[in-house]
Amino acid sequence: MRIAVDAMGGDFAPKEIVAGAVQAARGLPLVRKISLVGDETAIRAELKTLPACPEKIEIVHASEVVGMEESPAVAIRRKKDSSVGRAVDLVKSGDADAMVSAGNTGAVVVAATLKLRTLDGIERPAIATVMPSPKAPFVLIDAGANTDCTARLLVQFAVMGHVYSREILGQANPVVGLMSVGTEDTKGNEITKEAFRLLTQANLNFKGNIEGHDLFTGEIDVAVCDGFVGNVILKTAESAAHAIATWMKAEFTANWVRMLGALLLRGAGRAMKQRMDPSNYGGAPLLGVNGVCIISHGAAKAHAVFHAVRVACESVSHKVNDQIVNEMRRVGAGS
Repeated sequence: MRIAVDAMGGDFAPKEIVAGAVQAARGLPLVRKISLVGDETAIRAELKTLPACPEKIEIVHASEVVGMEESPAVAIRRKKDSSVGRAVDLVKSGDADAMVSAGNTGAVVVAATLKLRTLDGIERPAIATVMPSPKAPFVLIDAGANTDCTARLLVQFAVMGHVYSREILGQANPVVGLMSVGTEDTKGNEITKEAFRLLTQANLNFKGNIEGHDLFTGEIDVAVCDGFVGNVILKTAESAAHAIATWMKAEFTANWVRMLGALLLRGAGRAMKQRMDPSNYGGAPLLGVNGVCIISHGAAKAHAVFHAVRVACESVSHKVNDQIVNEMRRVGAGS
C-alpha cells in the first residue's frame, strides 16, 4: 500500500505524526511506501531522531498548513500548497492508495469532496467513528461532516456504516439503528421519521429507532444520525470518559486503604483503559468519497497515527469503496 500522511496536521505535528508514520512503515507488512507531506526541513529534522525506514519513507514538500481554527473551504481554496490538499492530490493522481490526516477535519472533508468527488449513489460523504461497547465496537455515522441532512442521506450513511462494520469490524450482518428520541416509529422529527420509513424498505438489518442509552449496550453495530447529533455524541462520550477517569483516580487515592484496593485492580484498570482508548481503533474514515481518507484525532500521537495507517490499509485491501457502491445498488438507497 502507498499511504500519504499529512505530516503537518494535528496538535503534535510534525513530531508525533512522523513518529507514527515511521512505526507504521516498520510494523505494517502491507505498507510499501509512506509519503510524508509537509515542510521538508521540519520532517527531515524529525526523521533524524528516529530509526527510519528510508526505503519506505519519502517526503513530498508542501509549503502551507491549514490551521485547526481556519475556515476549511476558504483555506483549501486559498492555500493551494497545503499539506492536507497535497495529500489528497496524491490519492487523486494514483500516487497514493489512501491518505491520513490529524489536521483540520473540515479541511479534509472539503479537500476530499472537491478533489476526489463522491462515489456513485452517494450525495455527501460522512465520517464514521468506531466506538467501544461491552460486546464489540460499533460505528457512529455521521460524526460531524454534515450538520443538516435529508432522510435520503441518512439512509446512505446507514449503507456506508453497514459496509464498514462488515468489512473492517467483521460483523457478518451488522445491526443498524437510527438515532431518535424514542424507539417508536412515530418518534423523532420529520427527517428521522422519513428515514425510518426508508430504512424499513432497504435490505438492511434495521433494528429501528434507538436512543442514547442504547449506544453502549452492545446490541447495535451501526448508529445512524446527522453530523450535528453525531458530533455531540462523540464529544460527550469523550468528555464523560475523561471525567469518570478523573473521578476514579481521585477516589482511589483518597486514603491508603483505597490505594491498596486500586493496586489490586491495576490490571483491570489497564484493560478497561485499553478498551476505551480511541487511538487503538485508528482514525475515522471519511466514507463516500472516491478514495480512502482517514481522519485521525487532532490530539493524535504516534500510536494513533500507526493505527490510522493500519485502518487505511485495511480499507484499501477490503475494497471498502467498491463494496459501498455495490451495496448502494443492491439496497437501492441512492434511487
